[in-house]
Amino acid sequence: MTPPGVRRYLRKVAVAPPPSEESVSPPPPPRNETRTGLLCAVAAYTIWGLFPLYWPLLEPTGAVEILAHRMVWSLAAVLVVLTVTRRWNWIRPLLRQPKRLGMIALGALFISVNWATYIWAVNAGHVVETSMGYFINPLASIALGVLVLRERLRAVQWTAVGIGAAAVVVLAVGYGKPPWVALTLAATFSTYGLVKKKVGLGGLESMAAETAVQFLPALGFLVFLGARGESTFAAAGAGHAALLMGTGAITALPLICFGIAAVRLPLSVMGMLQYLAPVFQFGLGLTYFHEAMPPERWAGFALVWLALALLTWDALRTARTARMELRAARSKAEQAEQAEPAANVHTQNTLAPEAPEATAQGR
Repeated sequence: MTPPGVRRYLRKVAVAPPPSEESVSPPPPPRNETRTGLLCAVAAYTIWGLFPLYWPLLEPTGAVEILAHRMVWSLAAVLVVLTVTRRWNWIRPLLRQPKRLGMIALGALFISVNWATYIWAVNAGHVVETSMGYFINPLASIALGVLVLRERLRAVQWTAVGIGAAAVVVLAVGYGKPPWVALTLAATFSTYGLVKKKVGLGGLESMAAETAVQFLPALGFLVFLGARGESTFAAAGAGHAALLMGTGAITALPLICFGIAAVRLPLSVMGMLQYLAPVFQFGLGLTYFHEAMPPERWAGFALVWLALALLTWDALRTARTARMELRAARSKAEQAEQAEPAANVHTQNTLAPEAPEATAQGR
């Protein structure tokens, strides 16, 4: 049995809405809440960044079978969390909205391609390139906003996107081909983020809906492998089976941590912490997997990091300006509220002597 206090805490995390992108200066949370959010954010991005250490443990299982197990066991893990938090009231309204269901299916497709590419790339020795994919993801999201949402960019954002495009060209020349792993990861994840934004579900609910879409095809594939005697789930021993089942937990755990952090930290802090994951991936690719880093790859990464530095500087500057404008507007509103009673008193004092005169004239 889950202790009532833990259950209430998880329920609070599950129902708390993510911060609006338009909210500029929310009231600061208590210090202990901020500390909790910071620890959870670091934990989430660290787990995501250390994923490359997990997938090689699943060999000799192939990437597609790993993907299928991740889909099946992720649904199991998130259902456990939803059961603990008793969050089921979102399902019935969702089932009555075919358009949102279609968007969820589309999101499930994009995240499936993203997962498959990432698992294959890590096990094929392309960890550094996967980090590039998540480094350029913010640039891909900006480009998607321009192309799909017709958003207008500031000059600094255009500059950052141009530098990012130049980085891709440099890497393509160095590789002798486009860095398709990085481009696929960035394109699928940024598109997935756009779809999730339109669906408007919370993190856990969205993951439950998407893995529910993935579940039957994934389970069917695993049954097919078992019928042909090609499944590694039971053939490689109990420890290997436990590792395959663990793909669900390692998928759900960082999402829960992220949900806790998102309601406690400003968007600017979350935006800067998001680079922890590709930094860890990049470091693992260099130091643990000993992948090659020729000069052209260093040049490509340097350009991407320059673009991200510009984006971060622009975001912080814009947020600071918006906070100052909001503070000034609040100050004016407070001054107006304070001036209104004084104006009323002045009006009463001005009108009071005129009352007898008016009465005399009336007579």
